[in-house]
Amino acid sequence: MTPISRSGAGRKHLATLVCGALAAGGLAAAGVTALEPGAAAASSHREAPLISGQPQYDNTDVYAFVSPDKPDTTTIVANWIPFEEPAGGPNFFPFAEDAQYDIHIDNNGDAQGELLYRFTFKTHVKNEKTFLYNTGPVESLDDPDLNITQTYDIDLVKLKDQHLVSKTKVADDVPVAPSNVGKASMPDYAKLRDQAVHELPGGSTTFAGQADDPFFLDLRVFDLLYGGNLTEVGNDTLKGYNVNSIALQVPTHMITESAEQPIVGIWSTTQRKNAQGYYSQVSRLGMPLVNEVVNPIKDKDKFNASAPWDDAQFLKNVTNPELPKLIEAIYKIDAPDEPRNDLVDVFLKGVKGLNQPPHVVAAEELRLNTSIKPVSDPKRLGVLDGDNAGFPNGRRLTDDVIDASLQVVEGELLGAKNDLGDAVDKNDKDFEKAFPYVALPTEGSRGPLAKGTTDGNDVRSQIGDALQPAGAGGSDDTTLIAASAGAGAAGILLIGSALMWWRRMRGRAY
Repeated sequence: MTPISRSGAGRKHLATLVCGALAAGGLAAAGVTALEPGAAAASSHREAPLISGQPQYDNTDVYAFVSPDKPDTTTIVANWIPFEEPAGGPNFFPFAEDAQYDIHIDNNGDAQGELLYRFTFKTHVKNEKTFLYNTGPVESLDDPDLNITQTYDIDLVKLKDQHLVSKTKVADDVPVAPSNVGKASMPDYAKLRDQAVHELPGGSTTFAGQADDPFFLDLRVFDLLYGGNLTEVGNDTLKGYNVNSIALQVPTHMITESAEQPIVGIWSTTQRKNAQGYYSQVSRLGMPLVNEVVNPIKDKDKFNASAPWDDAQFLKNVTNPELPKLIEAIYKIDAPDEPRNDLVDVFLKGVKGLNQPPHVVAAEELRLNTSIKPVSDPKRLGVLDGDNAGFPNGRRLTDDVIDASLQVVEGELLGAKNDLGDAVDKNDKDFEKAFPYVALPTEGSRGPLAKGTTDGNDVRSQIGDALQPAGAGGSDDTTLIAASAGAGAAGILLIGSALMWWRRMRGRAY
């Protein structure tokens, strides 16, 4: 495919309707392979029936790009736990202890991983007699006031035709950046983030912790494709939500087959331990939006449990995608003729001459040509706008995969030029300039303050002001509120005692 040079300006918002869905369809076509729950709206936020009820194991997105500030390294970011509400305490959002969070690397195009980085987590509690995540302001990862902490190990597994060649522990007990409880609890969260960046032997760097969800799009596409008349577009649905991120930066020569074959395929999976003590795969993600929009309901759970080398079973979902037909039915935009071999070539094999490895086996992987150097001014549409360092050659945090995928799904590569999109062109937060690149998570203390309080007031005065009715200033009002609360508590206690007596009398067990 020859990159198409275009500014991308003046996109029609009607694209937006399909963009979310289509991007899912476009990439989904790519995901026809056997992608599992993984990328959020970029790939899979609650995209399959089973994984939607298991958020700790749900991949949301995978990103892979040549590091802009260290071009001899490659950075991989994999995210889990969609739609983290920042104020969701007191347990907040730990990684699961009974899971193996895996990053797979296929360095010869055979749809099998030759390298696997496995992250496993442990939770540590200092004081089990409190319900608090932290018992005071936290100023460091080893602060005694940080009551609940996590650490992780990394194993590097080398495989040949899925048979174990070697297994090496490359990191042990690395601290995880905590959930961002709020400004009072974590007054300098950036400092905590920096302390969670850990150097590994051989020049690699790792990070695990909470981050702002970097995926940007309007998810209202599921309301009959943006309201059925394009009235529901232009809103970043993931604004204000966080995810748990694992980021890994490695010298590129460590993951490629050779200097002559610099293309790698990347995907992430989650394996969960069952009652018998065995691990089984419950989520998988490479290309964004595949399982979310491309696969029908009957294939979604199967896809999450499958592997790229078995992706042929989902091929029809890509060659005969549902999304273009839906767009045609609702918006009267003609669907391209089938079979959609253009989607197979771009999303399952890689773009020929750019990121398609020799002797490639079609499979759902995020394919990156690590020899393409990063650009100083990335274009959000990537290859479609002449920027070969961007999507679908890997995926940068700033790449607008919804718009790019939508345009391809609607026939951009078949001569049907279009500027479709969802009217959400960038993330609500700026990304960092250095590893781990993801933006800091939104804090749990966001939102309006109680009436009569200011940022300068301490926690005690805020509680006092919040207890006072608007316009009240006397201590009698506060006393009255306290007395009423006490009376209410006493009433609840009396009712509870009566109920317990009644149950005993009836001899019923609850």
